[in-house]
Amino acid sequence: QVQLVESGGGLVQAGGSLRLSCVASGMFFSIATMNWYRQAPGNERELVATITYLRVTVYADSVKGRFTISRDNAKNTVYLQMNSLKPEDTAVYYCKALQGGLSFWGQGTQVTVSS
Repeated sequence: QVQLVESGGGLVQAGGSLRLSCVASGMFFSIATMNWYRQAPGNERELVATITYLRVTVYADSVKGRFTISRDNAKNTVYLQMNSLKPEDTAVYYCKALQGGLSFWGQGTQVTVSS
């Protein structure tokens, strides 16, 4: 049974930083493509960042230069380092794993950026 557990969300002032973590279990983490998504109230869920098993990374234009996705295969963990946070980054952040044509989601972690 695949499980993804996010942590690291919270309340931060604009300009601050947070690091989100997503720990995976029940899957071959090292060969999975991992994503971070976010969803703000009233908005569709949007892709924020992707890291492949070859560590190729892709970012949404809105977070380029501020967010960094990384992975530690020894810990089955993917991270999202978020710097220079803005109020518009406020959302629930979700981790997603892609493996063997299947998608698996975590439960999400709330990030709130105050102005």
